[in-house]
Amino acid sequence: MSTAADILAVLAERGQTVAVAESLTGGLVAAELTAVPGASAVFRGSVTAYATTLKHTVLGVERALLASRGAVDAQVAQQMAAGVRRVLEASWGIATTGVAGPEPQDGQPVGTVYVAVVGPKGTGNVTALRLNGTRAEIRRESVRSVLGLLAEELRGNARAQDTEQNGGN
Repeated sequence: MSTAADILAVLAERGQTVAVAESLTGGLVAAELTAVPGASAVFRGSVTAYATTLKHTVLGVERALLASRGAVDAQVAQQMAAGVRRVLEASWGIATTGVAGPEPQDGQPVGTVYVAVVGPKGTGNVTALRLNGTRAEIRRESVRSVLGLLAEELRGNARAQDTEQNGGN
């Protein structure tokens, strides 16, 4: 499973939903998901929190964290995913934050990206990326990476459910 269509099919089969918090990708993740016919059955919506202040006021990222580490940080990505999940009442929240260029941001070089997924139990995963290429290439790869991380978490979640249903065997 690696495409938006595959992800949405699995979520629909499970009766689950997804919401997206984006910074450097500026709506590209939401666009990728909503390009799939029938996405409205599971896609709750998205927040493009490009301004750092919105990460706190809309998504609930801790103000002290943003002040001490800036917006390009693994914990910020995780809090963005958790926040969009909560705010948009979704089963799954995914997030992107990073530096697409052309200039460094918050002391982070161009190509530094964090993608995060938070699932139904409030737990999830964050991946740090060091990407090369143009601004457009970095943004495109960030979209691919966050959807790949969600696909991976959905596979892991399915294995955990199978184990629970089979008495832990």
